[in-house]
Amino acid sequence: MCLAVPMQVIELDGVTARCNANGVERTVNLFLLDAPLAAGEFVLVHVGYAIQKISAPHARSAWELHDQMQAHTPHA
Repeated sequence: MCLAVPMQVIELDGVTARCNANGVERTVNLFLLDAPLAAGEFVLVHVGYAIQKISAPHARSAWELHDQMQAHTPHA
């Protein structure tokens, strides 16, 4: 199973962007996106590549679901 993480774009630099997810910052490759992007918008990131632009409510909903799964997962 693959997991894409919603991240907010902090700044753009050509075909890369600095993005943030819950306080963790990463440089993300934008090569796979075909939509224009601006700082403050959200993307789904998989293995370092932004694969889709998403809305803020969609990103928030994805993180809420992630948090619910974490709360119900036993830790070893």
